[in-house]
Amino acid sequence: MSSLLTNASAMTALQTLSMVNKDLSTTQARISTGQKVATASDNAAYWSIATTMRSDNSALGTVQEALGLGAAKVDTAYAGMDQAIEYVKQIKDKLIAAQEPSADRAKLQGDISQLQDQLRGIAESASFSGENWLQADITAGGGSVGKSVVSSFVRDSSGNVSVKTINYTLDSSTVLFDTGGNTAILDKTSTIQGNSVTLNVNVAGVVSAQTVAAFSTDDVIAAGAGASVFNGEHANDGTADYVKVADDTWVIAVDQSTVATQEAQFDDGTTVWAIDLTSTAASTTSSVDTLTISSSTTSAQLDGMLQMVDDAMTSMTSAAASLGSISSRIDMQNDFISKLTDSLDRGIGRLVDADMEEESARLSALQVQQQLGIQALSIANSGSQNILSLFR
Repeated sequence: MSSLLTNASAMTALQTLSMVNKDLSTTQARISTGQKVATASDNAAYWSIATTMRSDNSALGTVQEALGLGAAKVDTAYAGMDQAIEYVKQIKDKLIAAQEPSADRAKLQGDISQLQDQLRGIAESASFSGENWLQADITAGGGSVGKSVVSSFVRDSSGNVSVKTINYTLDSSTVLFDTGGNTAILDKTSTIQGNSVTLNVNVAGVVSAQTVAAFSTDDVIAAGAGASVFNGEHANDGTADYVKVADDTWVIAVDQSTVATQEAQFDDGTTVWAIDLTSTAASTTSSVDTLTISSSTTSAQLDGMLQMVDDAMTSMTSAAASLGSISSRIDMQNDFISKLTDSLDRGIGRLVDADMEEESARLSALQVQQQLGIQALSIANSGSQNILSLFR
């Protein structure tokens, strides 16, 4: 049945053409944006996942930048520590050279002073972005100051997010100078045996300047405590008695017969002498930053300084190794984040990116469907004109 009021064919053709045009518009949008899910209305679930992953990927980019900043701080500290080790090695060499009796200690001390100044300069200049890991006020920090480098951004299965860090502690074993005290590697004080204390000691009727060394029970035992005869040298400076226990090492002594017990005794052939361990022996403190040598510096003192410098170098080597490990870890973490970022990009692409080959084929098909729909609508609309021929 034909009707002038209701053209069912035209209505069907129009609906089909509208659907084709809608699909054509969608395909054209995908081709122009390169995405099949560009808005939440395209696919709410995929759009939500992709948006969250893009946010996390952006956070990882920020973490990577922070890693670069952290790497610069660590590399700066390592470079300073490595150079400082070389200068401490030179100070050690100067102390060894000073053991030679004919060495010019004044010139050696001049070199040591220059090296000490250079160590200070290195520690002060090893700063990046306002942070210095070679000197800090660790005394005010209670003995340590914490430093950290951002290493990763983490989202767990519950959706909770957190930032992980690589931590490094500035303390007496990792810092060269303590700006609030003297507890760091190079300004840490150590006791130097028999340091710069001399007395006019009368030995066998000859008065001469002798060094009175620091001593302890352990020192006495190591020197031969309990020996019936040791060195056989006794002296008196008019105030106290002294016994020689080693080269350049004299300690305060008392007549064994005047004390009930003694820790160690020495027989000079006339009197048995006992070391007075309750007396205050001569000693001073020094550090790598303040040590000085002179013509009166004894072999024992040089040995003490040498040990102090060697201990400092051991601590510096350990600290440099720690910095090197952190630098290596930062490099590994940076490589991992680069790979993780690429992986997230691929995952997002699988969810929302359009398949351009598929969309191209669909576009061609929809364009043909559009042309056919227009033609079908044209035919349906011409049906009313055909009815007029019935009335001619």
